Amino acid sequence: MDMYSEINVTVDTAKELGLTAAEYDKIVERLGRVPTYTELGVYSVMWSEHCSYKNSILQLKTLPREGARMLVAAGEENAGVIDVGEGYGVAFKIESHNHPSAVEPFQGAATGVGGILRDIFTMGARPIAALNSLRFGEPTTERTKYLIKGVVHGIGHYGNCFGVPTVGGEVYFDRCYSDNPLVNAMAVGVVKADKMASARASGPGNPVFIMGSSTGRDGIHGASLLASREFDELTENMRPTVQVGDPFAEKLLLEASLELINAGVVVGMQDMGAAGISCSTSEMSEKGNVGMTIDLDKVPLREQDMSAYEIMLSESQERMLVVVAKGREAEAAAICEKWDVPFTLIGEVTDDGFITVTRYGQQVAHLPAESLVLGGGAPVYVREQQRPEYLELTSRPVDRGPLFHEKEATETLKALLAAPTIASKRWIYEQYDSQVGDNTVMRREGDAAVLRIKELPGKGVAVTTDCNSRYAYLNPYRGGVAAVAEAARNCVCVGAEPVAITNCLNFGNPYDPEVYWQFAEAIRGMGDMCRALNTPVTGGNVSFHNESQQHAIYPTPTIGMLGLIDDLSKTVGLSVPAADQQVILLGWQREELGGSEYLHTIKKRVIGDAPTINIDEEVRLQKATLEAIRSGLVSAAHDTAEGGLLVALAEMTFGSGIGMHVTLPWDPYAGHLFGETQSRIVVTVPADAVAALTDLCTRHDVPMTVLGTTGGTKLVVENLVYAEIAELRDVYENALPEIMSTSLQTV
Repeated sequence: MDMYSEINVTVDTAKELGLTAAEYDKIVERLGRVPTYTELGVYSVMWSEHCSYKNSILQLKTLPREGARMLVAAGEENAGVIDVGEGYGVAFKIESHNHPSAVEPFQGAATGVGGILRDIFTMGARPIAALNSLRFGEPTTERTKYLIKGVVHGIGHYGNCFGVPTVGGEVYFDRCYSDNPLVNAMAVGVVKADKMASARASGPGNPVFIMGSSTGRDGIHGASLLASREFDELTENMRPTVQVGDPFAEKLLLEASLELINAGVVVGMQDMGAAGISCSTSEMSEKGNVGMTIDLDKVPLREQDMSAYEIMLSESQERMLVVVAKGREAEAAAICEKWDVPFTLIGEVTDDGFITVTRYGQQVAHLPAESLVLGGGAPVYVREQQRPEYLELTSRPVDRGPLFHEKEATETLKALLAAPTIASKRWIYEQYDSQVGDNTVMRREGDAAVLRIKELPGKGVAVTTDCNSRYAYLNPYRGGVAAVAEAARNCVCVGAEPVAITNCLNFGNPYDPEVYWQFAEAIRGMGDMCRALNTPVTGGNVSFHNESQQHAIYPTPTIGMLGLIDDLSKTVGLSVPAADQQVILLGWQREELGGSEYLHTIKKRVIGDAPTINIDEEVRLQKATLEAIRSGLVSAAHDTAEGGLLVALAEMTFGSGIGMHVTLPWDPYAGHLFGETQSRIVVTVPADAVAALTDLCTRHDVPMTVLGTTGGTKLVVENLVYAEIAELRDVYENALPEIMSTSLQTV
């Protein structure tokens, strides 16, 4: 008998599993009886925020979720898919693995990569790239160094062993992430549109198989408890809730899955990620308006004494639930045997709409599938909102800062280039294989990574992740707008048309009205910018409860952006390509310091309002820049982001070592030099293309300011900076390695 079968289930039992008293009452009412302990466990994971989106779905539905290029409905499948023409689609998605990475950084990050890759290849898409967005506390602390090294090692280990290039991402450092780092993993794949698989079960009588690794006790309650609580003195005790990954097993699972899909034997397939068998059986059944019978005695186990509760809730990695067309079982089994992937019959599809589970020959669960999932019986809440009190302190006006002379300007530029958030992340990304698979065209050479689509010669995609959480902290609406705008701007800067986003929304406790106001405002900003750019949201992830014992993280609405490139020969990077070219600023110049890295690094303050962002101006800038690049007028492009204009100019010289001599036509206040005004892109242009660019900018009503020319080995900003590029580059490249090379004690 199941060791839990005789447990007397009460409301207190439900509370121990993360459910509320009201939710327990709703379960009893829906079933017409008291649930078994196994059933209660299934509800606890399926009704967790991580699986049900019960506190976020009403806000998420305000985002634009439809577009002509979308091949699957937003949120309906394992990943979004965008039509790239000629019968092909690009699947992409971003998700969080924050809490597991805080508890066990190596496995937490590794399994985050593994999970997002499975979301891609369960669609029938072959992964061609991985990206990540990481947030840590101040890197000078031993705790943060431990987390950085573990997370980076985990990402590199899984991606490198699996054989997918890690081509881009971002890393930010702020004290608010000290206890609760953010690890957001993104993956991209290519699929033939007529070979896409669905996470939908159908056909009563069709057999249900578990495919891949055996099931163990790792990861139990990873979704419902670990991802749905703040960090406290007991966090260290939750290591067993972190899954353990095997990238080599996943590589075999990939090949077997794609061959099964291409053979036409798959009716439906879903990754067993959060909530494991509970999630995959209920979600696949509900989508197909069917049910399933599952015999847990047939599930391959690592430990034979596992209870039904443990098997249903395990989040062991590298597993799939697969519905196979009846009569083609032997064909499917032969494919899996070829790839040495375990393939075990555990049940079949039924027509009654119930998930019926047995263990040791006894029925331990009989649940309506629709009662478990989002859109069915899972609860949906409207949470209270309140403008945060801290904004009364942070939002006081910030002036344009001091007037700079040469020595001060140069020293400030060096200090910003050495700031961990701005400094080179080479120490991190060189631990990732970025070239495996031979699809990587551009990695760190541009504002976004560029990948070729081998199936469509000459065509490619640009991918990037972006969010400035400091902006979202000071003004969540503007922060949401800016996150989408900068992600799109980065794609534009390499010559790609932004077409769609996926998002990973990282926030504190949704039951805190101030946190929920941040969440709602950030989504409002994201939605407005997405509608203006015509970049629908294809799916993503919400991660709440990112808090320590002292405070919540900054609101961090991370954006993963996909851009399309019709002609790879017309892409550009960010580095100055040659001497005697014109350096030109496209866009609007303002004196703004609020939320800037200058204030954070030099003044040790996070105050002011987030930078102004005019949505119409941003759209015009992006259209003008994309047209200029595709017309062959622009030889390099780089948006101004953290650190402002002088940092952007310096970064453009580092790749080639070719300098520039510019004169700024504004008074050299800090706001002009280091302010982070939005809707600005610096380009280099051959002298004979300036007239055509002027006409183009006039037509799009976009300001254009000629700053100077390229050449030499120095960055010269008249009356402000006169520095050898090699010297500035050394500061930029060596800052993070020097921090990370100091002694790391056992943590």
